[in-house]
Amino acid sequence: MSRDRYVDFLRAWAIVLVVLGHWLITGLVREPGGAISAPELLAVVPWTQWLTLGFQIMPLFFLAGGRSAGDSWSRARAAGGTAAGWVGRRSLRLLLPTAVYSGLVLLAVGICAAVGVDSGTLSLVGWAMGMQFWFLPVYLVLGALTPVLHAAHGRWGLRVPLAVAAAAALADVLVLAAHAPYVGLLDYVLVWGVAYQLGFCWGDGLLTRNRTTPVALAAGGAVAFAALVGPGPFPVSLILVTGQDPSNTDPPSVAMLAWAVAQVGLCVLVAPAVRRWLVHDRVWRLVRPVGGVSMTLYLWHMLPVLVLAAAFYLTGLAPEPAFGSPSWWALRVPWLLLLGLVLAGVVRLLRPVDRGLAAVSGRTRPAAAPRRPWLVWLGLAAAVPALARFAVQGFAPDGRFPVLPAAGLAVGTALVGLPWDRARRGSPEAKDALEPAA
Repeated sequence: MSRDRYVDFLRAWAIVLVVLGHWLITGLVREPGGAISAPELLAVVPWTQWLTLGFQIMPLFFLAGGRSAGDSWSRARAAGGTAAGWVGRRSLRLLLPTAVYSGLVLLAVGICAAVGVDSGTLSLVGWAMGMQFWFLPVYLVLGALTPVLHAAHGRWGLRVPLAVAAAAALADVLVLAAHAPYVGLLDYVLVWGVAYQLGFCWGDGLLTRNRTTPVALAAGGAVAFAALVGPGPFPVSLILVTGQDPSNTDPPSVAMLAWAVAQVGLCVLVAPAVRRWLVHDRVWRLVRPVGGVSMTLYLWHMLPVLVLAAAFYLTGLAPEPAFGSPSWWALRVPWLLLLGLVLAGVVRLLRPVDRGLAAVSGRTRPAAAPRRPWLVWLGLAAAVPALARFAVQGFAPDGRFPVLPAAGLAVGTALVGLPWDRARRGSPEAKDALEPAA
Protein backbone atom coordinates (compact mmCIF):
# COMPACT_ATOMS: atom_id res chain seq x y z
CA MET A 1 0.00 0.00 0.00
CA SER A 2 1.50 3.32 -1.08
CA ARG A 3 1.75 6.14 1.42
CA ASP A 4 -0.68 9.00 1.11
CA ARG A 5 1.39 12.17 0.78
CA TYR A 6 -1.57 14.24 1.91
CA VAL A 7 -1.62 12.55 5.34
CA ASP A 8 2.08 13.32 5.73
CA PHE A 9 1.40 16.89 4.63
CA LEU A 10 -1.26 17.25 7.33
CA ARG A 11 1.25 16.18 9.97
CA ALA A 12 3.83 18.63 8.67
CA TRP A 13 1.36 21.50 8.35
CA ALA A 14 -0.01 20.87 11.83
CA ILE A 15 3.41 20.75 13.49
CA VAL A 16 4.52 23.96 11.77
CA LEU A 17 1.43 25.82 12.98
CA VAL A 18 1.75 24.43 16.50
CA VAL A 19 5.36 25.60 16.71
CA LEU A 20 4.63 29.02 15.22
CA GLY A 21 1.59 29.46 17.44
CA HIS A 22 3.52 28.70 20.63
CA TRP A 23 6.34 31.01 19.60
CA LEU A 24 3.99 33.81 18.59
CA ILE A 25 2.12 33.93 21.90
CA THR A 26 5.27 33.62 24.00
CA GLY A 27 6.25 37.12 25.01
CA LEU A 28 9.10 37.75 27.45
CA VAL A 29 9.61 40.76 29.71
CA ARG A 30 12.72 41.62 31.71
CA GLU A 31 11.65 42.91 35.12
CA PRO A 32 13.50 45.78 36.85
CA GLY A 33 15.28 43.32 39.12
CA GLY A 34 16.54 41.28 36.16
CA ALA A 35 14.05 38.40 36.42
CA ILE A 36 12.29 37.23 33.26
CA SER A 37 8.50 36.93 33.17
CA ALA A 38 6.18 35.71 30.44
CA PRO A 39 2.89 37.66 30.36
CA GLU A 40 -0.02 35.72 28.89
CA LEU A 41 -0.62 37.34 25.51
CA LEU A 42 -4.14 35.95 25.08
CA ALA A 43 -5.18 37.46 28.42
CA VAL A 44 -3.27 40.76 28.18
CA VAL A 45 -4.29 41.42 24.55
CA PRO A 46 -7.75 39.78 24.30
CA TRP A 47 -8.21 40.31 20.54
CA THR A 48 -5.41 37.80 19.93
CA GLN A 49 -7.78 35.05 21.05
CA TRP A 50 -9.26 35.19 17.55
CA LEU A 51 -5.89 34.11 16.16
CA THR A 52 -6.35 30.74 17.86
CA LEU A 53 -8.97 29.84 15.24
CA GLY A 54 -6.15 29.50 12.76
CA PHE A 55 -3.47 28.09 15.02
CA GLN A 56 -5.54 25.45 16.85
CA ILE A 57 -4.71 22.72 14.40
CA MET A 58 -4.56 19.68 16.69
CA PRO A 59 -7.69 18.10 15.14
CA LEU A 60 -5.55 17.42 12.07
CA PHE A 61 -3.04 15.48 14.19
CA PHE A 62 -5.79 13.21 15.45
CA LEU A 63 -7.44 12.90 12.03
CA ALA A 64 -4.15 11.93 10.37
CA GLY A 65 -3.32 9.68 13.31
CA GLY A 66 -6.63 7.84 13.03
CA ARG A 67 -6.19 7.45 9.28
CA SER A 68 -2.69 5.95 9.58
CA ALA A 69 -3.53 3.89 12.67
CA GLY A 70 -6.53 2.30 10.98
CA ASP A 71 -4.44 1.28 7.97
CA SER A 72 -1.59 0.04 10.16
CA TRP A 73 -3.82 -2.02 12.48
CA SER A 74 -5.60 -3.59 9.51
CA ARG A 75 -2.26 -4.71 8.04
CA ALA A 76 -1.00 -6.02 11.39
CA ARG A 77 -4.20 -7.95 12.06
CA ALA A 78 -4.14 -9.47 8.56
CA ALA A 79 -0.55 -10.61 9.22
CA GLY A 80 -1.56 -12.34 12.46
CA GLY A 81 -0.48 -9.63 14.90
CA THR A 82 -2.15 -9.07 18.26
CA ALA A 83 -3.51 -5.93 19.84
CA ALA A 84 -0.80 -5.87 22.50
CA GLY A 85 1.98 -6.23 19.98
CA TRP A 86 0.61 -3.52 17.70
CA VAL A 87 -0.15 -1.10 20.53
CA GLY A 88 3.29 -1.73 22.01
CA ARG A 89 5.09 -0.94 18.76
CA ARG A 90 3.07 2.22 18.12
CA SER A 91 3.43 3.41 21.71
CA LEU A 92 7.16 2.79 21.87
CA ARG A 93 7.74 5.08 18.88
CA LEU A 94 6.23 7.89 20.94
CA LEU A 95 7.65 6.91 24.30
CA LEU A 96 11.30 6.50 23.28
CA PRO A 97 11.91 10.06 22.02
CA THR A 98 9.72 11.43 24.79
CA ALA A 99 11.72 9.56 27.42
CA VAL A 100 15.02 10.83 25.99
CA TYR A 101 13.72 14.40 25.92
CA SER A 102 12.29 14.12 29.42
CA GLY A 103 15.47 12.55 30.76
CA LEU A 104 17.61 15.40 29.48
CA VAL A 105 15.22 18.05 30.80
CA LEU A 106 15.02 16.31 34.19
CA LEU A 107 18.81 16.10 34.33
CA ALA A 108 18.98 19.86 33.76
CA VAL A 109 16.31 20.41 36.43
CA GLY A 110 18.23 18.31 38.92
CA ILE A 111 21.47 20.21 38.26
CA CYS A 112 19.75 23.61 38.49
CA ALA A 113 18.00 22.67 41.73
CA ALA A 114 21.30 21.43 43.20
CA VAL A 115 23.14 24.68 42.43
CA GLY A 116 20.35 26.80 43.90
CA VAL A 117 18.51 28.24 40.89
CA ASP A 118 15.48 30.27 41.98
CA SER A 119 12.50 27.92 42.44
CA GLY A 120 10.09 30.28 40.64
CA THR A 121 12.33 30.54 37.60
CA LEU A 122 12.91 26.79 37.58
CA SER A 123 9.18 26.12 37.82
CA LEU A 124 8.43 28.47 34.90
CA VAL A 125 11.12 26.92 32.72
CA GLY A 126 9.98 23.42 33.66
CA TRP A 127 6.43 24.29 32.70
CA ALA A 128 7.54 25.77 29.35
CA MET A 129 9.42 22.57 28.51
CA GLY A 130 6.37 20.39 29.27
CA MET A 131 3.46 22.53 28.08
CA GLN A 132 3.11 20.54 24.84
CA PHE A 133 2.88 17.19 26.62
CA TRP A 134 -0.94 17.20 26.95
CA PHE A 135 -1.15 15.67 23.48
CA LEU A 136 0.90 12.58 24.33
CA PRO A 137 -1.25 10.86 27.01
CA VAL A 138 -4.41 11.46 24.97
CA TYR A 139 -2.82 10.07 21.82
CA LEU A 140 -1.42 7.05 23.68
CA VAL A 141 -4.86 6.26 25.14
CA LEU A 142 -6.51 6.48 21.73
CA GLY A 143 -3.75 4.33 20.28
CA ALA A 144 -4.33 1.69 22.97
CA LEU A 145 -8.06 1.75 22.21
CA THR A 146 -7.56 1.51 18.43
CA PRO A 147 -8.31 -2.23 18.08
CA VAL A 148 -11.65 -1.74 19.85
CA LEU A 149 -12.45 1.55 18.13
CA HIS A 150 -11.59 0.15 14.71
CA ALA A 151 -13.76 -2.91 15.31
CA ALA A 152 -16.65 -0.60 16.21
CA HIS A 153 -15.95 1.40 13.06
CA GLY A 154 -16.07 -1.76 10.95
CA ARG A 155 -19.52 -2.57 12.33
CA TRP A 156 -21.21 0.84 12.65
CA GLY A 157 -19.18 3.27 10.51
CA LEU A 158 -20.14 6.93 10.89
CA ARG A 159 -22.52 6.16 13.74
CA VAL A 160 -19.51 5.67 16.02
CA PRO A 161 -18.15 9.25 15.85
CA LEU A 162 -21.75 10.49 16.15
CA ALA A 163 -22.20 8.49 19.35
CA VAL A 164 -18.83 9.65 20.71
CA ALA A 165 -19.74 13.27 19.92
CA ALA A 166 -23.04 12.86 21.78
CA ALA A 167 -21.18 11.46 24.79
CA ALA A 168 -18.77 14.40 24.69
CA ALA A 169 -21.69 16.86 24.61
CA LEU A 170 -23.31 15.10 27.57
CA ALA A 171 -20.05 15.27 29.54
CA ASP A 172 -19.82 18.99 28.77
CA VAL A 173 -23.36 19.55 30.04
CA LEU A 174 -22.48 17.77 33.28
CA VAL A 175 -19.37 19.92 33.68
CA LEU A 176 -21.28 23.18 33.16
CA ALA A 177 -24.64 22.41 34.73
CA ALA A 178 -23.76 19.92 37.45
CA HIS A 179 -20.31 21.36 38.22
CA ALA A 180 -18.68 17.95 37.81
CA PRO A 181 -15.15 18.90 36.66
CA TYR A 182 -13.77 15.37 36.80
CA VAL A 183 -16.36 14.24 34.24
CA GLY A 184 -14.70 16.71 31.89
CA LEU A 185 -11.56 14.59 31.85
CA LEU A 186 -13.47 12.16 29.64
CA ASP A 187 -13.69 14.86 26.98
CA TYR A 188 -9.95 14.67 26.38
CA VAL A 189 -10.56 11.24 24.89
CA LEU A 190 -14.09 11.83 23.58
CA VAL A 191 -13.56 15.14 21.76
CA TRP A 192 -10.22 14.25 20.22
CA GLY A 193 -11.51 10.71 19.73
CA VAL A 194 -14.14 12.04 17.29
CA ALA A 195 -11.40 13.37 14.99
CA TYR A 196 -9.44 10.13 15.43
CA GLN A 197 -12.51 8.02 14.59
CA LEU A 198 -13.26 10.19 11.57
CA GLY A 199 -9.76 9.26 10.40
CA PHE A 200 -10.97 5.65 10.14
CA CYS A 201 -14.01 6.82 8.18
CA TRP A 202 -11.83 8.87 5.88
CA GLY A 203 -9.52 5.93 5.23
CA ASP A 204 -12.45 3.68 4.34
CA GLY A 205 -13.98 6.25 1.99
CA LEU A 206 -17.03 7.00 4.13
CA LEU A 207 -16.26 10.73 4.03
CA THR A 208 -15.57 10.88 0.30
CA ARG A 209 -18.31 8.77 -1.30
CA ASN A 210 -20.27 11.93 -1.99
CA ARG A 211 -19.37 15.60 -1.75
CA THR A 212 -22.20 16.41 0.63
CA THR A 213 -20.59 14.62 3.58
CA PRO A 214 -17.46 16.80 3.94
CA VAL A 215 -19.52 19.90 3.09
CA ALA A 216 -21.97 19.01 5.86
CA LEU A 217 -19.12 18.46 8.31
CA ALA A 218 -17.41 21.76 7.45
CA ALA A 219 -20.58 23.87 7.37
CA GLY A 220 -22.29 22.16 10.28
CA GLY A 221 -19.21 22.37 12.48
CA ALA A 222 -18.65 26.05 11.67
CA VAL A 223 -22.30 26.99 12.32
CA ALA A 224 -22.34 25.05 15.59
CA PHE A 225 -19.10 26.72 16.70
CA ALA A 226 -20.49 30.18 15.90
CA ALA A 227 -23.63 29.44 17.91
CA LEU A 228 -21.67 28.10 20.87
CA VAL A 229 -19.27 31.06 21.11
CA GLY A 230 -21.78 33.78 20.09
CA PRO A 231 -25.03 33.41 22.02
CA GLY A 232 -23.60 30.28 23.64
CA PRO A 233 -21.50 30.14 26.82
CA PHE A 234 -18.07 29.40 25.35
CA PRO A 235 -15.20 31.83 24.63
CA VAL A 236 -13.68 32.20 21.19
CA SER A 237 -10.19 31.21 22.31
CA LEU A 238 -9.23 27.66 21.35
CA ILE A 239 -6.15 27.82 23.57
CA LEU A 240 -6.28 27.94 27.37
CA VAL A 241 -6.56 31.44 28.84
CA THR A 242 -5.95 31.69 32.58
CA GLY A 243 -9.11 32.51 34.49
CA GLN A 244 -11.42 31.91 31.54
CA ASP A 245 -14.38 29.77 32.58
CA PRO A 246 -15.61 27.79 30.78
CA SER A 247 -12.57 26.93 28.72
CA ASN A 248 -12.47 25.32 25.30
CA THR A 249 -9.38 23.25 26.05
CA ASP A 250 -9.32 22.41 29.76
CA PRO A 251 -11.18 20.16 29.22
CA PRO A 252 -11.96 20.21 25.47
CA SER A 253 -15.44 21.64 25.08
CA VAL A 254 -18.30 20.97 22.69
CA ALA A 255 -17.22 24.19 20.93
CA MET A 256 -13.79 22.65 20.36
CA LEU A 257 -15.56 19.56 19.06
CA ALA A 258 -17.54 21.67 16.59
CA TRP A 259 -14.34 23.36 15.38
CA ALA A 260 -12.64 19.97 15.02
CA VAL A 261 -15.52 18.64 12.90
CA ALA A 262 -15.38 21.76 10.71
CA GLN A 263 -11.63 21.29 10.22
CA VAL A 264 -12.10 17.64 9.27
CA GLY A 265 -14.72 18.54 6.68
CA LEU A 266 -12.55 21.29 5.18
CA CYS A 267 -9.52 19.01 5.19
CA VAL A 268 -11.37 16.33 3.19
CA LEU A 269 -12.79 18.92 0.78
CA VAL A 270 -9.40 20.38 -0.18
CA ALA A 271 -7.63 16.99 -0.29
CA PRO A 272 -7.84 16.48 -4.10
CA ALA A 273 -6.39 19.93 -4.84
CA VAL A 274 -3.57 19.57 -2.30
CA ARG A 275 -2.73 16.06 -3.56
CA ARG A 276 -2.28 17.46 -7.08
CA TRP A 277 0.10 20.02 -5.62
CA LEU A 278 2.04 17.40 -3.65
CA VAL A 279 2.72 15.35 -6.77
CA HIS A 280 5.45 17.84 -7.74
CA ASP A 281 8.81 16.67 -6.43
CA ARG A 282 9.96 20.18 -5.54
CA VAL A 283 6.98 20.62 -3.24
CA TRP A 284 7.37 17.17 -1.73
CA ARG A 285 11.04 17.80 -0.97
CA LEU A 286 9.92 20.69 1.24
CA VAL A 287 7.16 18.76 3.01
CA ARG A 288 8.77 15.38 3.60
CA PRO A 289 11.68 16.50 5.84
CA VAL A 290 9.28 18.30 8.18
CA GLY A 291 7.13 15.19 8.57
CA GLY A 292 10.22 13.09 9.20
CA VAL A 293 11.25 15.19 12.21
CA SER A 294 7.76 16.04 13.45
CA MET A 295 8.28 14.41 16.85
CA THR A 296 11.59 16.21 17.32
CA LEU A 297 10.03 19.55 16.41
CA TYR A 298 7.09 18.92 18.72
CA LEU A 299 9.21 17.97 21.72
CA TRP A 300 12.06 20.47 21.39
CA HIS A 301 10.47 23.62 19.96
CA MET A 302 10.40 25.52 23.27
CA LEU A 303 14.14 25.10 23.87
CA PRO A 304 14.99 27.93 21.42
CA VAL A 305 12.80 30.25 23.52
CA LEU A 306 15.02 29.54 26.53
CA VAL A 307 18.16 30.05 24.44
CA LEU A 308 17.00 33.46 23.20
CA ALA A 309 15.76 34.41 26.66
CA ALA A 310 19.26 33.78 28.05
CA ALA A 311 21.04 35.45 25.14
CA PHE A 312 18.94 38.61 24.81
CA TYR A 313 16.66 39.09 27.81
CA LEU A 314 18.87 38.08 30.73
CA THR A 315 21.61 40.24 29.25
CA GLY A 316 19.27 43.17 28.61
CA LEU A 317 20.12 43.25 24.89
CA ALA A 318 16.55 42.71 23.67
CA PRO A 319 14.57 45.86 22.84
CA GLU A 320 11.39 45.93 24.90
CA PRO A 321 8.60 48.13 23.56
CA ALA A 322 5.26 48.10 25.38
CA PHE A 323 3.84 44.58 25.48
CA GLY A 324 1.34 44.15 22.63
CA SER A 325 2.13 47.52 21.00
CA PRO A 326 2.66 47.88 17.20
CA SER A 327 6.43 47.99 17.78
CA TRP A 328 6.21 44.82 19.85
CA TRP A 329 4.35 43.08 17.01
CA ALA A 330 6.93 44.28 14.47
CA LEU A 331 9.63 42.60 16.56
CA ARG A 332 7.75 39.30 16.35
CA VAL A 333 9.19 38.87 12.83
CA PRO A 334 12.89 38.73 13.85
CA TRP A 335 11.82 36.83 16.97
CA LEU A 336 10.28 34.06 14.88
CA LEU A 337 13.18 34.02 12.44
CA LEU A 338 15.77 33.69 15.20
CA LEU A 339 13.76 30.94 16.89
CA GLY A 340 13.55 29.10 13.56
CA LEU A 341 17.31 29.28 13.10
CA VAL A 342 17.97 27.99 16.61
CA LEU A 343 15.45 25.16 16.20
CA ALA A 344 17.05 24.17 12.88
CA GLY A 345 20.37 23.90 14.69
CA VAL A 346 18.79 21.83 17.48
CA VAL A 347 17.23 19.45 14.94
CA ARG A 348 20.57 19.08 13.19
CA LEU A 349 22.37 18.33 16.46
CA LEU A 350 19.72 15.76 17.36
CA ARG A 351 19.92 13.96 14.02
CA PRO A 352 22.20 11.16 15.33
CA VAL A 353 19.87 10.72 18.31
CA ASP A 354 16.84 10.46 16.01
CA ARG A 355 18.59 7.89 13.84
CA GLY A 356 19.54 5.88 16.91
CA LEU A 357 15.98 5.95 18.25
CA ALA A 358 14.61 4.94 14.85
CA ALA A 359 17.01 1.98 14.79
CA VAL A 360 16.00 0.92 18.30
CA SER A 361 12.31 1.29 17.48
CA GLY A 362 12.68 -0.62 14.23
CA ARG A 363 14.76 -3.54 15.52
CA THR A 364 13.88 -3.93 19.19
CA ARG A 365 10.24 -3.56 20.01
CA PRO A 366 7.26 -5.57 21.29
CA ALA A 367 6.71 -8.73 19.28
CA ALA A 368 3.74 -9.04 16.96
CA ALA A 369 2.34 -11.52 19.49
CA PRO A 370 4.27 -10.96 22.76
CA ARG A 371 4.29 -13.74 25.33
CA ARG A 372 3.60 -11.30 28.16
CA PRO A 373 1.12 -8.80 26.68
CA TRP A 374 0.21 -7.52 30.14
CA LEU A 375 3.60 -5.79 30.29
CA VAL A 376 2.53 -3.46 27.46
CA TRP A 377 -0.69 -2.48 29.23
CA LEU A 378 1.08 -2.11 32.58
CA GLY A 379 3.71 0.10 30.95
CA LEU A 380 1.09 2.38 29.45
CA ALA A 381 -0.71 2.52 32.80
CA ALA A 382 2.52 3.89 34.30
CA ALA A 383 3.57 6.20 31.46
CA VAL A 384 0.27 7.91 30.66
CA PRO A 385 -0.33 9.44 34.13
CA ALA A 386 3.33 10.51 34.29
CA LEU A 387 3.03 12.37 30.99
CA ALA A 388 -0.21 13.96 32.14
CA ARG A 389 1.53 15.20 35.31
CA PHE A 390 4.32 16.75 33.23
CA ALA A 391 1.73 18.42 30.99
CA VAL A 392 -0.13 19.97 33.93
CA GLN A 393 2.69 20.74 36.38
CA GLY A 394 5.78 20.88 34.20
CA PHE A 395 9.16 19.32 34.93
CA ALA A 396 9.80 21.31 38.10
CA PRO A 397 6.57 21.89 40.04
CA ASP A 398 7.27 24.52 42.72
CA GLY A 399 10.94 24.26 41.75
CA ARG A 400 11.19 20.63 42.90
CA PHE A 401 12.35 17.52 41.05
CA PRO A 402 9.24 15.41 40.12
CA VAL A 403 10.34 12.03 41.40
CA LEU A 404 7.14 10.02 40.89
CA PRO A 405 6.34 11.18 37.32
CA ALA A 406 9.98 10.69 36.31
CA ALA A 407 9.94 7.15 37.68
CA GLY A 408 6.56 6.46 36.07
CA LEU A 409 7.75 7.46 32.61
CA ALA A 410 11.01 5.51 32.93
CA VAL A 411 9.32 2.35 34.19
CA GLY A 412 6.44 2.64 31.74
CA THR A 413 8.74 3.02 28.72
CA ALA A 414 10.84 0.07 29.85
CA LEU A 415 7.79 -2.16 30.36
CA VAL A 416 6.32 -1.33 26.95
CA GLY A 417 9.64 -2.24 25.35
CA LEU A 418 10.32 -5.40 27.35
CA PRO A 419 8.56 -7.95 25.07
CA TRP A 420 11.35 -7.47 22.52
CA ASP A 421 11.42 -8.95 19.06
CA ARG A 422 13.86 -8.39 16.20
CA ALA A 423 12.04 -6.99 13.17
CA ARG A 424 11.86 -9.05 10.04
CA ARG A 425 12.90 -6.94 7.06
CA GLY A 426 10.02 -6.38 4.70
CA SER A 427 7.34 -7.49 7.19
CA PRO A 428 4.28 -5.30 7.81
CA GLU A 429 5.60 -4.66 11.34
CA ALA A 430 8.97 -3.49 10.02
CA LYS A 431 7.29 -1.15 7.54
CA ASP A 432 5.10 0.29 10.28
CA ALA A 433 8.21 1.04 12.33
CA LEU A 434 9.29 3.52 9.65
CA GLU A 435 6.10 5.57 9.88
CA PRO A 436 6.14 8.89 11.76
CA ALA A 437 5.35 8.41 15.44
CA ALA A 438 2.23 10.54 15.32
